[in-house]
Amino acid sequence: MKSMTKIVGVVCAVLLFGSCSVHRRAGNSATAPGQVKKITGAQSAKEYAPGQQKKNGNNL
Repeated sequence: MKSMTKIVGVVCAVLLFGSCSVHRRAGNSATAPGQVKKITGAQSAKEYAPGQQKKNGNNL
């Protein structure tokens, strides 16, 4: 009976944690263009903006 309880517990845990998923849309950066500018030391954040990336054909 104890083994049956453990099996049911493991199955429930797998179902509970298996249903969690992370959705990330393509093209979105984890940091804002201004923050990337600060990190890289660039003069302008324009080249890091999503619209500018689309114009130049760069994929982040």
